[in-house]
Amino acid sequence: MLVLFNKPYLVLCQFTDQQGRSTLSDYIPIKDIYAAGRLDRDSEGLLVLTDDGRLQNRITEPQYKLSKTYWVQVEGCVSDASLDRLTTGLKLNDGMTQPATVKQIEMPAQLWDRSPPVRFRKTIPTQ
Repeated sequence: MLVLFNKPYLVLCQFTDQQGRSTLSDYIPIKDIYAAGRLDRDSEGLLVLTDDGRLQNRITEPQYKLSKTYWVQVEGCVSDASLDRLTTGLKLNDGMTQPATVKQIEMPAQLWDRSPPVRFRKTIPTQ
């Protein structure tokens, strides 16, 4: 079974939480299904869930190098130098990221309603 879920902002990509925060169980009443990947709690977007352990492993395990696509909105203007840094990998607390394929895109004409709405500022652009 595959479930595609548009994960809202401030929802954890797990079914339980000891701190009482919102989780997938607040939205998905299906037993024995697991997220194949992860979005941060403060991110939103498409999440794939499955009851197929082999498929979940294939999607999430770094050894398979399965590429993933993200659309990211950032505050301010993105420089070519910033994009170039992503193509060589970034050092994070838990090690280096894999090099990414990145490109700047135009803002989509339509996005789903988001709660809370994305913050817009008159004097600071977003891309």
